[in-house]
Amino acid sequence: MIRIITDSASDITIDEAVKLNIDIVPLTISFGDEVCPQNTVEDFDCFFEKLKVSTSLPVTSQPSPQLYLNIYNEAKLKGDDVLVITLAGGLSGTVNSANLAKDMIDYDRIRVIDSEQAIITQRLLVEHAVKLRDEGKELENIAGAIENLKRHTVVCGALDTLKFLKMGGRIPASMAFIGELLNIKPTIILKNSVLEELGKARGSKASLNLLYKEFEATEVDESFPVYFGHTSSEERCIQFMNETIKKYNLKNTAMFPISGVIGTHVGPGCLAIAFVRK
Repeated sequence: MIRIITDSASDITIDEAVKLNIDIVPLTISFGDEVCPQNTVEDFDCFFEKLKVSTSLPVTSQPSPQLYLNIYNEAKLKGDDVLVITLAGGLSGTVNSANLAKDMIDYDRIRVIDSEQAIITQRLLVEHAVKLRDEGKELENIAGAIENLKRHTVVCGALDTLKFLKMGGRIPASMAFIGELLNIKPTIILKNSVLEELGKARGSKASLNLLYKEFEATEVDESFPVYFGHTSSEERCIQFMNETIKKYNLKNTAMFPISGVIGTHVGPGCLAIAFVRK
């Protein structure tokens, strides 16, 4: 048995985790003293309703090493191998918690992988690991495949507002004010384990064209799915997904909601696309 562990930045819900036969270690999101769980799609929606009216950003905390250690101890008792696929180390210390727990237990059948990804690309890596596990592959083979795959995996998104970048101190208030007046829609890409600016565009259509430009930059590996994600904007994401399917004649796609772990920084109304490059 290979036990696969990921964290809640993958936006895999508790019900999905049961179907995939994996463990989810949660990051904690708090509005002041109020913890906002992110276990279900309903929890995601609740988070964004709170975010829309909040005057400050919530605080996100990495999991404690003890949460990982608890699962490692269970695996050791059963003689199971363990594969951990964490949120990008450039975005969170989650991978450090997983490794600290590994150092606390005398058990060498644990592999910890910094996915260098988040949200729908982190999900894609986890789901591929599950597929390989269920095909009977061994731990080292699966870990090697995930290490390779993460280098070809891309996720980028178009933000609907500059408000939350301003609240997080990532851009000056004056820039946000001018940007909102001009209807500037920033686009971002997760690169080298951190969120980087992909470009700026005036209006939503132009910002999605920047995502298409990135999609077209190199050949897409059609043996993997193309995933679409959204922060509390399902109808717009369905439209974006359908337009993209038609534009590129895509055969293997799916859409998923994005939780508050990354949603804190991009705000509601963000649309994302994830794919694998050859």
